[in-house]
Amino acid sequence: MTFSLGIVGAGQFSGQFAQLFLAHPGVGDVHITDLLPERAERLAATVGLSGTFPSYEAMLESKAIDAVAIFTQRWTHGPLVVQGLNAGKHVYSAVPMAISTEEIAAIIDRVKATGLTYMMGETSQYHPATVHARRQADRGAFGRLFYAEGDYVHDMDLGFYEAYQYSGGENWKATASYPPLLYPTHSVGGVLGAWRTHAVSVSAIGVRDERGDGVFDKEISRFDNDFSNATALFEVAGGGSFRTNEFRRVGYPSPVRESRFRFFGTEASMEQLATVALWQDKTGVRDISELLEPKASLAPDDPSLAHVAPTLRAAFTSGSAPVHDRARLPREFDTLPNGHEGSHHFLVDDFVTAVTTRTLPSVNAWVAARYTLPGVIAHESALKGGVRLEIPDFGDAPA
Repeated sequence: MTFSLGIVGAGQFSGQFAQLFLAHPGVGDVHITDLLPERAERLAATVGLSGTFPSYEAMLESKAIDAVAIFTQRWTHGPLVVQGLNAGKHVYSAVPMAISTEEIAAIIDRVKATGLTYMMGETSQYHPATVHARRQADRGAFGRLFYAEGDYVHDMDLGFYEAYQYSGGENWKATASYPPLLYPTHSVGGVLGAWRTHAVSVSAIGVRDERGDGVFDKEISRFDNDFSNATALFEVAGGGSFRTNEFRRVGYPSPVRESRFRFFGTEASMEQLATVALWQDKTGVRDISELLEPKASLAPDDPSLAHVAPTLRAAFTSGSAPVHDRARLPREFDTLPNGHEGSHHFLVDDFVTAVTTRTLPSVNAWVAARYTLPGVIAHESALKGGVRLEIPDFGDAPA
């Protein structure tokens, strides 16, 4: 049995995900809508989608659509998700889940009330380092985990200017100032995706930008934000801590690896840098770089990536790593592009499987809240000079 899907937003990433949803044997018709109709029409023609809708509202009113996949601007997701759930549609959403405690609570409320599937497509859930650390933690190889680090280090000069210009139009600088800690899921999710705990408090520090080019300028920013870099230290339930960095001005080769992770336990530790990953215990060090290295799934000069800045193309072309178990994936995916260190195939399959079997997806609403809300509260802490704040928790997903 298949279900029909409506894609919301025809931006840079939705095209690749459209191909995957269309190819999945659990999905039937795939439609699309965008605020710029010409973008929706162009993508529908390029990928071979079933058609377009003139608006999100028209899509939600249609009985021909069973689920929606939201790929819109990052600060718009919360209300759009609630709107979709209220219309009786299952919802897949790009990150982040939302940008406030209230928006996150509203999504969880509607998921509980409707019984519909919600999933946040956090790529770090299937980041090779997270996958390996999760397996090692589950088998007790770390001993007791007590500290971890997750970094999302992506300099604005390396493709983000072009990305914001593509999505933001004439006033792109107003949205390019998006607060780093309100986009926390690539760093927080990579840690918590392996360490089965959640954050209970945080102290964070923001670094005010000094570039002076109108980005991260409070007078221009729609978010009243001038932080371009931020660091947060989280306390976790059960004892221990983890630190995350969200950097947008940093001398680091983001296209090589923009997310990286470290885990420390009483019996072993694991550390990942841009090009090296190590497993360490009390007897020595083992290089596990090859195990975590994704293979290319698409050439960086492929014509389908012409609209993407060259320094961003690695996120569209990286395929699976040896640590990934592809046995569960549909064979239709074997020849299709992947991205974000091999995560795209797994995320699409997670959502389709959850909808068709009526089971909880990996990053369900409760997990998504634990990946997103710590950053929201961390930003509040940074605005207050690093004061330690408690992080609300919505609990585990219902059994």
